[in-house]
Amino acid sequence: MGLKMRIVILEDDRDQADLLKAWLEEKGHQCTVYHDGNAFIRAYSNDSYDVALLDWEVPELKGIEVLRHLRSHLDSQVPVVFITQRDTEADIVEALEAGADDYIAKPIRQFETLARISAIARRVGYGDENTAQRYDFEPYTIDTRTRAVTYQGEPVEMTQKEYELTLFLFKNLGRVISRGHLLEMVWGTSSKINTRTVDTHVSRLRSKLHLDEQDNWQLTSVYRHGYRLENIG
Repeated sequence: MGLKMRIVILEDDRDQADLLKAWLEEKGHQCTVYHDGNAFIRAYSNDSYDVALLDWEVPELKGIEVLRHLRSHLDSQVPVVFITQRDTEADIVEALEAGADDYIAKPIRQFETLARISAIARRVGYGDENTAQRYDFEPYTIDTRTRAVTYQGEPVEMTQKEYELTLFLFKNLGRVISRGHLLEMVWGTSSKINTRTVDTHVSRLRSKLHLDEQDNWQLTSVYRHGYRLENIG
């Protein structure tokens, strides 16, 4: 799958948002932009992303309040990068203590910004298929070199998409991932079509990975949203 991410941007300056979106899409990422805090919150309540980029001074609900709501109610794990004109030490400390992973002061520079976003993504496990060869999630293992999955030491027969879906879910343990997110990142298709494809593949994974037999693992459907894979042992 490579380092391709689903990125959400909160930025009220439309020229700045368009520029950042163009930089990211040129690198193959999927980007969605919102121009005020409340619109961002409403959208995120029914969706999920790999990285969130937040401006501070936006209408309706300031970026710092969006971050606090994100961490408390919507997604405690998604990497968050502030991109803002506010650059005092106090502002930076407040954002980092509220849960931001990085802080970039405007005016932004293209290559530095892209490098920082990529570094954040790698830190949480995106784009590392070329370096990490094996993941162990007892009783499962995922070998990214051979693109193979085992259960209790036995190989699990999977299609390419089933393997990619398995890897994506395990790399997002504990997060609610929307169907649209899965369609874009695993199938590379529009999030607005054919969500039944996701449901069918999830059903197959439950059977192939014996999830109904596992006391320590659950792959659950979250109403009107998507799926969450959890280790509850």
